[in-house]
Amino acid sequence: MEITIDKNELYSFIKRAVKEALEEETLGLFLKNIPPISQEEMEDIEKQYGKPSSKKESVYSETIEI
Repeated sequence: MEITIDKNELYSFIKRAVKEALEEETLGLFLKNIPPISQEEMEDIEKQYGKPSSKKESVYSETIEI
């Protein structure tokens, strides 16, 4: 079985894959650097804004082509 692919198309696939990998790593590092909050801070937040609702809403969605 032989697969033929244009050089520019291969470059585009590799570039997209590297970009996605870098974005995932960047997000992971960002999330790891967010400090946890104490129970006291959480209680202050709940007093000021109320408890979070149990219903989960989608904040962001994206459609990608494969």
